[in-house]
Amino acid sequence: MKGYVFHGPGEASWEDVPDPGIKEPTDAIVKVSAVTICGTDLHILKGDVPEVRPGTVLGHEAVGEIVETGSDVRTVRPGDRVLLSCVTSCGRCRYCREGVYGQCLGGGGWILGHTIDGTQAEYVRVPYADLSVHPLPGTLASEDAVLLADIFPTSYEVGVLNGRVRPGDTVVIVGAGPIGLAAIATARLFSPERIIAVDLAPARLEAARRFGADAVADVHEAPHQLVADLTDGLGADVAIEAVGVPDTFELCTRVVRPGGHVANVGVHGKPATLHLEDLWIRDVTITTGLVDTYSTPTLLKMAAAGRLPTGQLVTHTFPLEQMERAYDVFSRAAETGALKVVLGGEQHELAVPTA
Repeated sequence: MKGYVFHGPGEASWEDVPDPGIKEPTDAIVKVSAVTICGTDLHILKGDVPEVRPGTVLGHEAVGEIVETGSDVRTVRPGDRVLLSCVTSCGRCRYCREGVYGQCLGGGGWILGHTIDGTQAEYVRVPYADLSVHPLPGTLASEDAVLLADIFPTSYEVGVLNGRVRPGDTVVIVGAGPIGLAAIATARLFSPERIIAVDLAPARLEAARRFGADAVADVHEAPHQLVADLTDGLGADVAIEAVGVPDTFELCTRVVRPGGHVANVGVHGKPATLHLEDLWIRDVTITTGLVDTYSTPTLLKMAAAGRLPTGQLVTHTFPLEQMERAYDVFSRAAETGALKVVLGGEQHELAVPTA
């Protein structure tokens, strides 16, 4: 089969790799029908995630069909159409028993495309299949469902829920890429007074408006002053960092009010300065986190009912074999207008960006 293989920082290719097989009785083999590329994959290619070894097939988000299961798998069977979670759960360790699947001690957590071969391939082995795949309703298109593998649960759990967004809040979301846009969509579920999106790309700021941002700000045009003006100098109740660079994290700590929450979602490859000389007195709560995906069943129900704007995030689709082209388009988002690219699924033509 073919897979997209990481060979070291800046090097990866779509090439022949061995077919996966059942290794444990809890495994399933899935034929991939739709897969997407995550910003975390770009971080891996930059060398920001050194745990990923050369020779690893990348990817941790997919929709596909079960083709084989181990003897202990009970909840799915060959022929089932499923969503693959970006986080794998053994279901038995202390963290999994508490629903903190991202910290699984039993061989799970974020492993696909990280410590084992991932989903950007024609077939993928999924450990602990009973808890790590979700059967899909026939009404939910693959292009919509695949966005529930990572970005919507991540934005919702690590951004909105960790940030404790409440009715009437002012929420600032720094970064209007796919994670930031999904954070806007899911923050709106809690009826904040206003959502302010910050980015440096005009096309992404326009996308933020379409997703429900009440105000937008260019990162180079004093967004902290806009936040101060809109909150009578108080600051944001919640600031969500959705980029993963030092400047955006530090901006979040500047725009949040005393007693507010900073929820870091971005994947950081460099140290960020924590200005405790300013923050120690302000009662600010800062959270970090890897998604646990405990919200995925709820989000699937919402998506099937048309309550989440998943499809609006997909700007480009490709056949699976055009993985290298898809990476090129996604990595040049400022030029191409790419938000989320999907390979496979029901469509196979390059879509025209909506912004």
